Amino acid sequence: MKKSLLDIQKRIVPDIVEIMQKRYRILQSIQYLQPVGRRSLSQSLDMTERVLRSEIEFLKSRNLVSVTNTGMSLTEEGKIILEDLEHIMKEFSGISSLEIELAQYLGIQNCIIVPGNADESEWVKSELGKMCAEKLTEVVKPKQTISVTGGTTIASVVDALPEKLKDMELTFVPARGGIGTDLKYQANSLCEMMAKKTAGDYMVLYVPDQVTQELYYSFINDTSIREVLMKIKSADIVIHGIGDAMVMAKRRKTSESEMEILKQEQVVAEAFGYYFDENGNEVNKVSTIGLQLEDLKHIPHILAVAGGASKAKAIKAYMKIAPKNTILVTDESAAKLILKG
Repeated sequence: MKKSLLDIQKRIVPDIVEIMQKRYRILQSIQYLQPVGRRSLSQSLDMTERVLRSEIEFLKSRNLVSVTNTGMSLTEEGKIILEDLEHIMKEFSGISSLEIELAQYLGIQNCIIVPGNADESEWVKSELGKMCAEKLTEVVKPKQTISVTGGTTIASVVDALPEKLKDMELTFVPARGGIGTDLKYQANSLCEMMAKKTAGDYMVLYVPDQVTQELYYSFINDTSIREVLMKIKSADIVIHGIGDAMVMAKRRKTSESEMEILKQEQVVAEAFGYYFDENGNEVNKVSTIGLQLEDLKHIPHILAVAGGASKAKAIKAYMKIAPKNTILVTDESAAKLILKG
């Protein structure tokens, strides 16, 4: 069988993989942190300043990095090279084959994997957002409705939305009500920011995520709320996160007695107000206003975004009941833990 150029290079010059990975990480980190000083960059990369200085000099000599008094930044050429490197590094590191393996293992449409561990690096979380934004750009059509959940990972998608989505007349709607007190990462806020970024429109759902049964029926019968709910349930695309069950329970200020029940049931994952154990069994559900699991059956495109080794169990559990047309955007650390079984 004819070997690819990359296979030959790895055999003849084995160090090439390590060198390219190192320079790829440096360029990625500069892009995320720019303008950045050498000391801050070395700490972010866990690399000595001496080694970093040598690498920066090389990248500068190739006109990939600009060094000024304010710090280091990527040149226009550096940005192009980094974009090209992303595809090459996937093949180098075996991530392309890992994506296929993970999608088959989980039984879903597709997986997109970024290198690294989102638990340890902010730029990995940024890459998750970027990859999700790219996939959204591939599937979205003019005048479509996009339903969005909250959370810091989904917030990274906002920053990565490209200019080409402008003038598509998109509408963003929150998939659920508000959770916790940090308004910045709630679905309503993220929808507004996405709409502004794409010159689109948005709707808000000013209700709590979790309500009593009495309030639930009162809310869904309200004319203005019902209009938003209909828009949410008829969305063309859903972008959602996957939560660690106990973290989400705490965020919802769940009572101690209910927390104890969740622990006994050994829940590991949460999505759309549903709690699941490791086998994907639904063991609890809170009364939430917004998108329900059954609504996903009618939505053409579903983008799930979650990364970090700490999310591996949650991702694996939720994917056992996720619609088959789900596209998962995750990172290398979570992917490898999921495949370990």
